[in-house]
Amino acid sequence: MLKLQDLTLHYGHSQILNGISMEAARGEVTCVMGTNGVGKTSLIKAISGTHPRSGGTVALEGEPLGVLPAHVLAQMGVALVPQGREIFPLLTVRENLETGFVCLPASEHFIPDEIFELFPVLKEMQNRRGGDLSGGQQQQLAIARALITKPRLLLLDEPTEGIQPNIIQQIGEVIKLLRDRGDMAIVLVEQYFEFAYELADRFVVLRRGEVMMSGPKAEFSKEDVLKGVSV
Repeated sequence: MLKLQDLTLHYGHSQILNGISMEAARGEVTCVMGTNGVGKTSLIKAISGTHPRSGGTVALEGEPLGVLPAHVLAQMGVALVPQGREIFPLLTVRENLETGFVCLPASEHFIPDEIFELFPVLKEMQNRRGGDLSGGQQQQLAIARALITKPRLLLLDEPTEGIQPNIIQQIGEVIKLLRDRGDMAIVLVEQYFEFAYELADRFVVLRRGEVMMSGPKAEFSKEDVLKGVSV
């Protein structure tokens, strides 16, 4: 589904990513891990088009992508759940979900039943303003909004950050369901090791803007992965 080759990214004169190559397959969770400041969020921004990459290639289902803006990539099936959630606080839950319609033809401007089956709390709170929801409920709303766009590639940046344990468990179950459905590739950036290790089918471990470990989960022991993300 997704293939990166020698991807680089700069902020001004500072090079943040240095030759990142990785793949993410349909029906799998590819987990990007590493300590703070190694470039995980920058990688997600480069894939999603929210920050232009400096070099390298990105291909989606074998189709090379130019340096495209985020809204174009969203229409092509790349959905981002950003760190910090970035829901619209003054819009209702339903209105937040409806912002995803911009990526869809008019005939598909409706909220599928599956959204409320995955996140029952959102059905109960459809008319509540997004800013009145708890952090965990906002995270569920951010994921649901991304799913409205019917993505081929789902990018999740730190979905457990600041979330209560019971909601973390619910989000994990949703990610498993989406993976097992088999119609999208999922790239998960996550600091919570146990959560990430349980969900991952493949690991990409970054250090100083470079890939220092990459491959299927079966190739590494849990101790190897933990050591890689702890250095």
